[in-house]
Amino acid sequence: MPIHLIWGDDAAAQDRAIEALIAEVVDPAWSSINLSRLDGANVDQANQALEESRTPPLGGGGRLVLLQHSPFCNGCPSELADRLEANLELIPENCHLVLSHPNKPDGRLRTTKALQKLVKSKQASEKSLMLPAIWDGAGQRDLVERTAHAMGLQLEPEATSALVDAIGNDSARLSSELQKLTLHAEIGQRPSTTDSTPTLITAKTVSALVEGMATNALQVGDSLLAGEAGEAIARLDALLDAGEPALRIVATLTGQIRGWLWVSLLEQQGERDVAVIAKAAGIGNPKRIYVMSKQLQGRPPQRFLSLLSRLLEVDAALKRGALPGDAFRDGLISTP
Repeated sequence: MPIHLIWGDDAAAQDRAIEALIAEVVDPAWSSINLSRLDGANVDQANQALEESRTPPLGGGGRLVLLQHSPFCNGCPSELADRLEANLELIPENCHLVLSHPNKPDGRLRTTKALQKLVKSKQASEKSLMLPAIWDGAGQRDLVERTAHAMGLQLEPEATSALVDAIGNDSARLSSELQKLTLHAEIGQRPSTTDSTPTLITAKTVSALVEGMATNALQVGDSLLAGEAGEAIARLDALLDAGEPALRIVATLTGQIRGWLWVSLLEQQGERDVAVIAKAAGIGNPKRIYVMSKQLQGRPPQRFLSLLSRLLEVDAALKRGALPGDAFRDGLISTP
């Protein structure tokens, strides 16, 4: 299929998908001629991508034209849309046009409809790579597991939980940390007799290499749960001074409080099966439910809903450009 539509806000996953496609299509010896990386935010480069995608490759392998920030599914001048539609049937089988964008395609556009028609007829491919929301524990577990699988890794269940707690939905950092964990694990494991055997990542390895900052962020949550706002802010200041990204702290706290909310809601409804509670809360180790139940005793679900609401306000303030310390103080200092 010569046309590939790749979209979503998971930039790291997009990069992996694109690089895998390049490795499959383009002969490295001819990449300087048969591989183009263009920016669709520039109309001239968008036109260039259409022209190059019609040009047969030279030498070995195929040609791949990558158009990042593709305008074709997210609004483009009518003249450019006309050129795309005229171009779709002219791309040779050994040429690949890759259209990438962080946003979901706008289904109202005629260019999107034309591309979706090709996808349905198997003449084009589409890949959606969206990050889970910061409160979506199950989605974050799936993100960790999918990324590990793509990298040829096998995670212990508790290792998955530890990575979710430490990283949340930060896909770029997840890829980076998994690469570090791979090197550490391979040093400590005997060489495999087969290349197909996944590298095992244990919870102990994750704890040693990744969890340091996350543990401190979780301590911020413990302080908020205890109503100790001053101590929570002091811990936050220490994390920020140590260089921990503010949005990563928000992600860690959100995951922690989301788990508390699920445990509180289900126990309030009379659920006593820790396996059921753990699955709903996105917690890999059901034994953690016993500890959390004691920690949360007497605290209503509304408490955690309030904390999550305030964290969303902090997240929004940070994305508007607020100073991290001010965003956390304004959002959390008055938490009941």
